[in-house]
Amino acid sequence: MAETTRDHDTIVAWAQERGGRPARVQDTQILRIDFEEGEPDDRLEPLDWDEFFDTFDSAGLAFLYEPDGASRFNKFIHNGEGER
Repeated sequence: MAETTRDHDTIVAWAQERGGRPARVQDTQILRIDFEEGEPDDRLEPLDWDEFFDTFDSAGLAFLYEPDGASRFNKFIHNGEGER
């Protein structure tokens, strides 16, 4: 069952438990968790967590994810907060 959070510590822990790193689509503000499987995706640029959460918070995003097991399902959704 999927859950939604805005808690930074929860997001970092979830990503790191699955080998994920913060990233964004190059030349955009679209955030991703990069799991670096297979060939590198040249469209993704790595971010540090501070920069990632600056964008996350200012865009008013929430993180939709499956907390249990090894699922990597995740999606960034708008929750109506932030600058937009």
